[in-house]
Amino acid sequence: MNLGLSILSIVDLAPSLLAAGGNPIDHVVDKDIHGFAVGEYKVALSAISLVVGAVLVFIVLSMAAKRIETGPASAGTDRYITKGRIAQIVEVIVQGLRDGVLQPLLGKETTARFLPFLLTMFFFILMLNLFGMIPFMDIQEFVFTILGHEHTLASGETPVWFGGTATASIAVTAGLATLSFFAILYQGFRDLGVKGFIEHMAGGKDLLYGPLMLKAVVPIMLVVEILGLFIKPAALSIRLFANMVAGHTLLATLLGFGALAYSAKGWGLAVPVSAVSVVAAIAISVLELFVAFLQAFVFMFLTAVFIGMMSHHGDHDHDHAHDHDHAHGHGAHAH
Repeated sequence: MNLGLSILSIVDLAPSLLAAGGNPIDHVVDKDIHGFAVGEYKVALSAISLVVGAVLVFIVLSMAAKRIETGPASAGTDRYITKGRIAQIVEVIVQGLRDGVLQPLLGKETTARFLPFLLTMFFFILMLNLFGMIPFMDIQEFVFTILGHEHTLASGETPVWFGGTATASIAVTAGLATLSFFAILYQGFRDLGVKGFIEHMAGGKDLLYGPLMLKAVVPIMLVVEILGLFIKPAALSIRLFANMVAGHTLLATLLGFGALAYSAKGWGLAVPVSAVSVVAAIAISVLELFVAFLQAFVFMFLTAVFIGMMSHHGDHDHDHAHDHDHAHGHGAHAH
């Protein structure tokens, strides 16, 4: 390959190399994997990210568990010391979530029952969020641009086989929310029973077996609670999806200013504009790192809140749990 021609082709295609090229949303939305399908169905990048994320979570948590567990008696007091930075971080996160968040919210018995599920959800979403911050798609586009136009598809697009943010796909977040939905239902039927669950959905015993005039409200409460069963997980799905899409779109837009400047005035304007854009993108990336942790926590926390509302103490703590949901909802909107 002629080095001079390669450099020239990179310069000519500079807008596509400046991460946001034309439309920033193209670098955020989920895409089908080129040339990979199962029967008649194409496989999306998010499906590969889900598998890779699950494998990575399993490996990291398994290694952390071995380093956290108590060692042999021959090690003396060192047997109780967690070894390794990652294992120490995992231990602090698990203890903080269990003792500081879940047990005060759900109680020890319910926390013990749902802790594996809630922690798995937290670490899995966190891994997907962090995984999406690595620009694998842009790296592949960069490589194919260097290789030349003959490697692009007939449509003019660059083939991509790996990367993207799985949680920026509404299908993925809806799937995660569906798991929360069934966990909420499981807790409701297990803790309240069929009769208690129906009473809860009708507004509680005080309303259902109270004064005759109040019974007129029961049908309204029943409709509202049934709708709430679906609205709550839907809100979880949309919140996570919207925050991930918004953050990555902002990053792509910032980097896209360099491409726009290049198209308008060439390198003379593109270089200073790109320098400012990159600095701003780095600052936003730090915020995105925080949001990756925050959205994983919010998804897990609100799932725990909704599970807690389906317990015997849920009727008494309903307003308190709703306040938590309201407050965190505003926190997510702030982003």
